[in-house]
Amino acid sequence: MTESGRPRRLAALLGLALVVSACSPAPSVAPLATISAPPVPPMASVTPTTRPSPVATPSPSPDPTPGTAIVPGTVDRSSLEVSAVYDVDLEVTVGTGAVAVVVSIEARNESGGPIDRLELNTIAARLGGLEITAATVDDRPVAVTIDDQTLLVPLGGILPDGASTTVRLGYTATLRPDLRGSNWLFSRTGGTLALYRWIPWVSRAVPFDRPNYGDPFVTPSSPLVRVRVTTDIPMILASPGAEPVVDGLTWTFDARNVRDVSIVLAPDFRVTTGDADGIAVRAYTRPGGLDADRLVVQASGALAQMASRLGLPYPWPAYTIVETPGGYGMESPGLIWIPSGVASASIPYLVAHETAHQWFYGLVGNDQQAEPFADEAAADLLARTVLGTLRGSRCEAAPLDRSIARYSRACYYEVIYIQGGNVLDDVRAAMGTDRFWAALRAYLDANRFGLAGTRQLLEALRAASPVDLLPTLRARFPSLY
Repeated sequence: MTESGRPRRLAALLGLALVVSACSPAPSVAPLATISAPPVPPMASVTPTTRPSPVATPSPSPDPTPGTAIVPGTVDRSSLEVSAVYDVDLEVTVGTGAVAVVVSIEARNESGGPIDRLELNTIAARLGGLEITAATVDDRPVAVTIDDQTLLVPLGGILPDGASTTVRLGYTATLRPDLRGSNWLFSRTGGTLALYRWIPWVSRAVPFDRPNYGDPFVTPSSPLVRVRVTTDIPMILASPGAEPVVDGLTWTFDARNVRDVSIVLAPDFRVTTGDADGIAVRAYTRPGGLDADRLVVQASGALAQMASRLGLPYPWPAYTIVETPGGYGMESPGLIWIPSGVASASIPYLVAHETAHQWFYGLVGNDQQAEPFADEAAADLLARTVLGTLRGSRCEAAPLDRSIARYSRACYYEVIYIQGGNVLDDVRAAMGTDRFWAALRAYLDANRFGLAGTRQLLEALRAASPVDLLPTLRARFPSLY
């Protein structure tokens, strides 16, 4: 793409002077298993994150630098409790997979204390050979450090509780040309471009590597994400939310109350539409690929049955199912990935499981790295209850309160998904079906578009149960009970 075709925001930001303090090449990652993809004190997901060094004393100067709410000093503290609005430009060179991203983040500190850095998560730092091209905080250049999949952005001082700042970042990266390991999450293969966790997002420093295919992420919801995607040749974009607006080679869309935004592009997507109780359902498939009509019917049925079971409607106005070239089933708010090579008999389960994640992880999030039970077990129980496919585990019983790093590849699915779902079903049988689903609804309502976790989920069930659940919970959640 010629320079004249770039958005003015991109050209202006890339012209800023920048010092990047570190940039690590993307190391190899552990391969994932062939099951649909879908942590530590229970409140870790909502507790401010800190680095190991001691907290420093803030500067005594109370006056912010002109034009910014940031005051001099350091506190060596970050937090997940930051309300962030994202405005993002993505440019893609289809033939090479080269991407250029510019993101502006309007961040408000709501943590109850001061912070002096943001920790932003993007897998482009691990899979795409990410290079920072520009970084500013309130229009002042800062030096960003890349730590695994996290971008550590110093604020140049202290952002007090309740104050706001504007962070602007630019980066370049390259989509992986194959689907090996975790590459399918950030790839360009067979004419399809798939991007997951590509927007630098408020998070905490979480390692990407794991011995299984667990999700190494934790992200709070954003009230608004504005996205513009520009390609150098005609493509069709699958995105969450309402259908994007097309202007030449640029696609524009908004996503509201989401904790990440995934997209997929292909030159020949066919779009099949349906309706689920007023929710627009769209399936993006490629010629000779998945059966789009079947996907729409299955997704529509799953949405309706799950909303009825939980007593809570699907949280967004539209639902997108998109065929990807490989990898595994994957969820994101308002959009799910279904790989083209999956066996036909497995598709109903994949669609149901990823749809269930729209409530358990989409509506109410959790620290997926530290507490996988909170989203995976709950989602799997909901999916298998709707499908009538609950089954026994093929692995020995193991604690359910561990991080993803402490489960083997062979038994992660069988323990967290299958055993976890079965424990929840045992709780349902003990406390009564109506009380159980009402308690889950209360949990979802109380934490709507927020972050919760395993203990909050289990305590919601205990509070609604007429029988003592502690013996069951102590046996399977020893660190919590």
